[in-house]
Amino acid sequence: MEICRYSEGVSSPVANMSENSEFRCWDEMIPDALGLIFRNLSLQDVLTLVPSVCKSWRKAVSGPYCWQEINIDEWCQRCKPEHIVRMLQVLIPRSSGSLHKLSVSSLPSDLVFHYIAEHARSLRTLEMPRSEISDSVVEEVAGKLSNITFLDVSYCVRIGARALEAFGKHCKFLVNLKRVMHPVEVVDKMCQDDEAHAIACTMPKLKHLEIAYLLLTNAGILEILSGCKELEFLDMRGCWDVKLDQNFLKEKYSGLKVLGPLIVDCFERNYWDDCSDYSDSSGYLSWEFMDDVVGDYYSGVSDEDDAWDEEQALESLEVRFYGDGFDDAFAGLDWPPSP
Repeated sequence: MEICRYSEGVSSPVANMSENSEFRCWDEMIPDALGLIFRNLSLQDVLTLVPSVCKSWRKAVSGPYCWQEINIDEWCQRCKPEHIVRMLQVLIPRSSGSLHKLSVSSLPSDLVFHYIAEHARSLRTLEMPRSEISDSVVEEVAGKLSNITFLDVSYCVRIGARALEAFGKHCKFLVNLKRVMHPVEVVDKMCQDDEAHAIACTMPKLKHLEIAYLLLTNAGILEILSGCKELEFLDMRGCWDVKLDQNFLKEKYSGLKVLGPLIVDCFERNYWDDCSDYSDSSGYLSWEFMDDVVGDYYSGVSDEDDAWDEEQALESLEVRFYGDGFDDAFAGLDWPPSP
């Protein structure tokens, strides 16, 4: 699709497929249809290029049509914590309560998770690996996330059984849970069977469970299998203390696919292999906030004003391309060789 700019009030086509073809006035499409199209564009294009084409496109990307799904996971891994907060508080209000999927990572505090729970109560999929959230905030706000069916809290080192229990009690429709850890992150723990107990007692509808590298025992796994009778897939790779007989599992749980505890090659791959498409010419976007116009992002937040002026926030945001690739902080995400 070729995009052509034109002046307001001038009846000019936005796309011209060929010299003698029929004009297609993309600017006259209803916002819902435009939103479906714009979801296929990059975040950088939707926030910077599309609004500059015409008023109807700007209206479409300012409304909820493009923001029922927000995926800024990779972007979060390349920016400062305060930028993550500001981006979420720009994008989430645009959904007008219709956000049903949020993929983010490295949430820097309980406060920003509290903000998500307050303003995105229609969420069905929530992915927030590597986030600095605590058991206490999950216990406080999990009831506001009751529609969640898919939850990813992998590498969240500050939560444990209490948080999983809170999610399970309030998210009655949960069918997919990812609670994968890095071996280094659990090295100081003796056993995590309490997390297995929380899962078994509060998440009976689980069908897909990933708990790789948790420090579980036979008792913990058997409790999960007993409490989650609808389970179809269980990933327990790296759970070295689990010594269950594979024939026993196949006979008693014939419909269950089990991976582990032995490691297969996807856990041994270097993280850089997944990023082979990125290079100095990849054009992956970076965001820089040029001035701190918002100040303390949670002081005085209320339901009436949300303490955020979207236009002001976006004016302080510069989007540019760069080719620096991953920084040294990503080295810690490499999987270690299996023992």
